Amino acid sequence: MSRPPISVCIITHNEESNIRRCLEAVKWAEEIVVLDSGSTDGTMDTCREFTDKVHQRPFPGHIQQKNNALDLVGNEWVLCVDADECVTPELAGEMQDELSANGDAYAGYYLPRRTRFMGRWINHCGWYPDYKLRLFRKGLGRWGGINPHDRVTLSQGATKNLRGDLQHFTYDDVSGQMTTVDRFTTIFVEQMQEQGTTFGIGSMVFRPVGRFFSMYFVKRGFLDGMPGFVICVMGSLYSFLKYAKCIEMQNARDQNY
Repeated sequence: MSRPPISVCIITHNEESNIRRCLEAVKWAEEIVVLDSGSTDGTMDTCREFTDKVHQRPFPGHIQQKNNALDLVGNEWVLCVDADECVTPELAGEMQDELSANGDAYAGYYLPRRTRFMGRWINHCGWYPDYKLRLFRKGLGRWGGINPHDRVTLSQGATKNLRGDLQHFTYDDVSGQMTTVDRFTTIFVEQMQEQGTTFGIGSMVFRPVGRFFSMYFVKRGFLDGMPGFVICVMGSLYSFLKYAKCIEMQNARDQNY
């Protein structure tokens, strides 16, 4: 039985170090659509080696930009990947076989994402299997959530978990993770400000402790060695910073009244 054609959907911004690996892994797809937000490195040139459907648009936020990219694809089935992710051959084959055999039965598929950090693949800390709904029917799925933590939601239909890994090359080093933590917590605060959400000092004090305990002990981050310990500390720091920044924002807003 033949499978339906698949469109791959990617957003980019200065991803020269990642994008070739990402595109090589999905060149089997019938369509690749890239939406760039003003890259100043070689990202666009690399993308044009793989597809002529390369577009540019200012970046309005992760969720909005991914929906903008989704609107550009032409096939019913869409595979959304980030520029720092890579579809393994096992996952590519599994997706194609699954759509050939069961494509009419499901509206979307969850892919297990495995992240590489400090030279090793992380198997615990709550980082694996980090299931993401990435293969779905375009007419039934949209990106939602709270920036920068976007996720696909389906209006209807059954889903299924696949087994092959979606690899995630997230940070080059600890400094890179620190930069991302600072940037993502700032985006979170901006979202909370737009929604008018407030937090008390208890969130800043107790939630980071709970986050570390959960990641390191309950989710067995200690089994990932030193990288696991760093991830759990960073997870706790992320929690602390987002609530500290929210309280800082609230105090500044109150002083202006």
